[in-house]
Amino acid sequence: MLWDLESLAINVRGGWHMYVGPYFPLEFSLVSKKRLGALALVVDEENGAQCPTCVIESARHHLSDAISDLARRERAPLETIGFFDRSNGDNRAANPNRAEIVGKWLALTNYDSAIWTDGASNFLRVTGRPFSLSSAREHLIALDTRSTQEAQRYLRNAPKRVDTPLRRASVDTNWWSARTGSQSAEYWNQ
Repeated sequence: MLWDLESLAINVRGGWHMYVGPYFPLEFSLVSKKRLGALALVVDEENGAQCPTCVIESARHHLSDAISDLARRERAPLETIGFFDRSNGDNRAANPNRAEIVGKWLALTNYDSAIWTDGASNFLRVTGRPFSLSSAREHLIALDTRSTQEAQRYLRNAPKRVDTPLRRASVDTNWWSARTGSQSAEYWNQ
């Protein structure tokens, strides 16, 4: 989302605060319709690596409006948007541990509340295979040209400190050479 705010752009204030949010286990284990079948980041306790998150402020005055804005941008149901309201402790999270992490983080900030995309990996449901680096590689290499370009763009544009097993493997082992010809690690570090 850092490089692609889309509809959210009109409802935020200021720029991104890089790597100051809570740490979550992240992995590229969501098969994204929006990204043409490319793998997108999701909070993934089973396969993810602890990564810092980035923060941008909503210009909205009501938490419910900010939640709706993020759901619209993510093309996701409202119930997949996690939140924590510091004023009253109300929260929603797919995993109670996430709400606790966000609540502790909020206590150290001046923010009234926090919202985040709180969906789950859909890799098994969409591909029929459990997520692993080899199954992810097979999925990515099987994409058509346009989807491959989107997958590469998404991986390349993710924040540098989002250092997940899939991202490291896709750079270190040059997965894409089987599909697009040899590409060096410099391509990914642009």
